[in-house]
Parts: sequence; structure tokens; C-alpha cells
Amino acid sequence: MAEGHNWGKLHAPTLEEFEALADEAFATLPDHFRKLCDGVILKVEDFPDEDVLDELGAESDYDLLGLFQGRGLAQGAAQPQTGQLPNMVFLYRRPILDYWAEHEETLGAVVTHVLVHEIGHHFGFSDEDMDRIEKEATGEDAK
Repeated sequence: MAEGHNWGKLHAPTLEEFEALADEAFATLPDHFRKLCDGVILKVEDFPDEDVLDELGAESDYDLLGLFQGRGLAQGAAQPQTGQLPNMVFLYRRPILDYWAEHEETLGAVVTHVLVHEIGHHFGFSDEDMDRIEKEATGEDAK
């Protein structure tokens, strides 16, 4: 056993711990990006529900790491409609943990990536913009 670690007591983060991690990751996002998210609800669930999986054509419960539901700027988010549900970002804990276990990234970096991409795509950001935002959030130098 490696010194300094008690591996026998480590466990995957619970939903509550994962929510705290997601809140911390969101707090590291640049101000201009977070302002787009005014009123967006961040939810952590173990898996997407069957309706979401069917609608998106997912082959497995593990295919979807996150989802933005609602109206982005391109769909007129600035003009709320009567009866419109709030914008929500879902993070799916078990698929994210599975992805994390298979890659060489920290769990915080994976969660930040999913947050930035779910929010960014919905608000019309390019992949280059999202990469830059992610690097700002994680402290990496933009290249």
C-alpha cells in the first residue's frame, strides 16, 4: 500500500459530495460565462432518465455525462415564456465517474469540462471558446 493513503477507506463521491464538487467547479468558471447562467439550476443525478436516453438515441445509461435543458440565447432565453421551466444543467454522476476512471484527468477537471460544454453549446459558444473558458477555470494557460 502506498504511504500516506488509506485506500481501504476511499469511496466514490455520494450525490451530495458530487453536488458540492459541481458547485465548486461552477464557482471557478469565469464571471462572464457564469453570468449567462443566471437562474440556471444545477442538478446532479445518478443517471439520465429513460425518456432523455431515448430522445437522444443513447445506447447505454453511461453514454450521457451531462445535459442542458431549457432555452439558450439562440432560442430566446432573454425572453421567458409563460409556463417555461427554468434552465437546468444536469450532471450524471455514475457516467462521469465511469469516464473519470477510464481517463487521466482529475474528477474536478471532468466535471468542469462537462459544465462548460453543456452550458457553452447551449449558448452558442465554439469549441475554441469553450476550451479557453475551461483553461481559465482550471488555471491552465490558454495557448
